[in-house]
Amino acid sequence: MRRAKFIAVAVVGFAGLAACGDTVGEQALVGAGTGAATAAATGGNLGTGAVVGGAANVAYCQANPGACRSIN
Repeated sequence: MRRAKFIAVAVVGFAGLAACGDTVGEQALVGAGTGAATAAATGGNLGTGAVVGGAANVAYCQANPGACRSIN
């Protein structure tokens, strides 16, 4: 059971990193969703997970603007 929870958290986290969003608002929403899902999977506080996830995703995407977008 512990291994399954770890895998679920890793998948949710990596999925969030793969989808930054084009605007700061989209980046915050994607990060918040990923943070809340991770908190739910680990039994943490959903609000805290959403805030931390949103802030972290915006920070990551702003620091690495080309990391998440596909090249056409």
